[in-house]
Amino acid sequence: MKHLCLVLVCILCAATAFGQASESPVVRRITPDEAVDLAIKNNLSLESSRVALDTKKRKSDLVWNQFLPELDVRGTLAGNTKEPKGTEIDLGLPSGPISMGGSPQWTFSGNAAVSWNFTFALIEGIRSIKLDYQTGLLTYAMAQAKMEQQIRKDYYTVLLAQENIAVQRESYANAERQVTMAQANYRNGLAPELTLLQAQVNRDNMKPEIDQAETGLKLAMASFAMNLGLELDTQFELVPVTGDLNYISLDVRNLISKAANGKPEIMELRQQLLTLTSQRKAQALQARTPYLRLDFGYSPAFLGLWDNMDDKDKWNGHDNATFSITLGMNLNSLFPFTKQGQGLKDFDNNIKTASIGLAQMVQGSEIEIYQTVLSLQRMQISAETLAQTVALADRSYRLTEEAYRAGLQEFLSVQNADLARNQSRLAMLSNQFDYLKGLIDLEYSIGVPFGTLSNGGTK
Repeated sequence: MKHLCLVLVCILCAATAFGQASESPVVRRITPDEAVDLAIKNNLSLESSRVALDTKKRKSDLVWNQFLPELDVRGTLAGNTKEPKGTEIDLGLPSGPISMGGSPQWTFSGNAAVSWNFTFALIEGIRSIKLDYQTGLLTYAMAQAKMEQQIRKDYYTVLLAQENIAVQRESYANAERQVTMAQANYRNGLAPELTLLQAQVNRDNMKPEIDQAETGLKLAMASFAMNLGLELDTQFELVPVTGDLNYISLDVRNLISKAANGKPEIMELRQQLLTLTSQRKAQALQARTPYLRLDFGYSPAFLGLWDNMDDKDKWNGHDNATFSITLGMNLNSLFPFTKQGQGLKDFDNNIKTASIGLAQMVQGSEIEIYQTVLSLQRMQISAETLAQTVALADRSYRLTEEAYRAGLQEFLSVQNADLARNQSRLAMLSNQFDYLKGLIDLEYSIGVPFGTLSNGGTK
């Protein structure tokens, strides 16, 4: 019996352990490319761009329907509200013959019409719809590129926050060790009680800072998960940047030349300008060229169907069929002061405005790239100085801590050395991640695939 109870207890413990293990959340490991794929697949803001693109694609695929004729079929049932004249019947009564009223006259008529219009504007209209779809493709590609740019930058932002917390935790571990040293020095008479209290206060003051940093990291990761289309509480881990950061040389003139032809906003505006020019041409053809119209109509009519169903004259002889060919032209557009003439002038001004906007955007991109390159070059120059500063700060902290352990330095010196070391390390990390994010911005500005420059900086 004891053995049976022992076996049951073991089984229960194993089942409980298995249940706890199965309920533990699975941590998902995500690379930058996987994060981008998730965002493109699940992000709602990009989904609206897909819907708009689908509308333009459908119009482009069915653009031939502009040449289909218009079909119209209708039927009408009408009755005469005025009572028809009746018949008199003589029944031999003193009052004379009796008048019997007739039934209302009912008429059923049908109509079938086919019309087809042709203008030279239809041909240019097809081109305008095709160009509009190509503009939609560029707009969607730009929205996708902007999202990828933001996701990759957010990825590095979260990694920097994690590195910041790691530095703070290491500093807290050092503070714990300093408290231990202060206690030993105090017991051995090498340090006053004030030094021990300072070490303890310094350690305890770090806890709220670490908690605040961890809370900020949780919020950043939750926001990042939502941008990827994941649940708010999804447990995931970002793959850290490994290896030394390589700083690459940048040719400003070459980058500016690439931006003029490859920046998404510039490409979209150029395509919009082409579409606007085509639409203007279509309106001019519509207004200043003749049109051709073909019409065919067939209208059968049936009179008084319910009066006498056997009367064949009510069924026949009332049909009507027509066919017409019309060639015409609207003359209003020939005069510039008319509504049609002013519409073409409005198109011309819109095209001029778009052209000016394109030139301004090209100039703005040149300044943007120049500023980005200068910022990246400054970071590259600062990188070597920051690395030297970190090495010196580490050495200064170690020497100060050794002197403090021997009772030759005050705790305040150790605290200042530790603070200087942490600040230099965080400055170096921030410079490295800012450099990577600057390369991502530069990749977007010149319209090259992401990773063309930034992967070269992380190899």
